Amino acid sequence: MALADAFEEHRRVLEESAEALRAPFTDALHRARTCLAAGGKILVCGNGGSAADAQHFAAELVCRFIRERRALPSIALTTDTSALTAIANDYGFAEVFARQVEALARPGDVLIAISTSGNSPNVLRAAERARQIGCAIVSMTGCGGGKLAALADVLLAVPSATVARIQEIHGLVLHVLADELEREVSGG
Repeated sequence: MALADAFEEHRRVLEESAEALRAPFTDALHRARTCLAAGGKILVCGNGGSAADAQHFAAELVCRFIRERRALPSIALTTDTSALTAIANDYGFAEVFARQVEALARPGDVLIAISTSGNSPNVLRAAERARQIGCAIVSMTGCGGGKLAALADVLLAVPSATVARIQEIHGLVLHVLADELEREVSGG
């Protein structure tokens, strides 16, 4: 794919996403605000590039995005190598996020479950466990949402089947979500 073609595809997906994600983004933002205002936390998980997105987003909340403000409670379930490897060894890789959700989540928390296909077994298990606990589930996927769509309270499904374009939009959405949450906390 030539660079010009990639930019054109990105532009098209970006325009379609701006419309398709407007309402669910507003819902996701409301749920995250409500969670944080009540003293809850945001847990985030995904695999590969989505794991990087989970870590990046959690870091933006705990540290800061743009403005000085108090730290916001967020945990990327992709970062504790001891827990990940122990759980994978003892329970199987499909449980690596679900066990952490079981240990760390409380009713009213939010799980942001990221899977471009919407079918990652370990992300699905995390969403199932979060549902049992009483967490809100914000699912970030690609076109159609996969199996994760049925578990979501809010579905942010990028209208594309191209993994790179989906991940690019996920990154943008997470940046806007961080900005909005930070704006509210910092008063500006």
